[in-house]
Amino acid sequence: MQKIRLNKRSLIRWKVYIDRARMYIGYLQFLMIGMIFLESFKGLPIGDFIFNNLYIAVPILLFLFILLSLIVGFLDTRLGFREEELRNASSSNPVLREIQQDLKQMMSELDEIKAEMKSRKEEK
Repeated sequence: MQKIRLNKRSLIRWKVYIDRARMYIGYLQFLMIGMIFLESFKGLPIGDFIFNNLYIAVPILLFLFILLSLIVGFLDTRLGFREEELRNASSSNPVLREIQQDLKQMMSELDEIKAEMKSRKEEK
């Protein structure tokens, strides 16, 4: 039997596994919320139609769900909400902020080197 060692790398790996599992659990929660939402229609004419004709209603609802999800995802991509959210989150993260500053410094130094090379080339 392999001994379990608790070190930083193991803890990080375990956290990644938990985060991945949480994503899939989120899908299940979303489906459960959908079922609860449909249950709220019981007793209404549309609810009666859904539950009396599951073979017709489930594919239609699944198609509508996928269609609406694609539309929302498309709009989110076009309007850039997710990118702005990630940009704000990364600017508040000190490690990512330091990486961004280092990258900006490297780019400015690269521009200076290019300008210097260009001026040397023109001198010859």
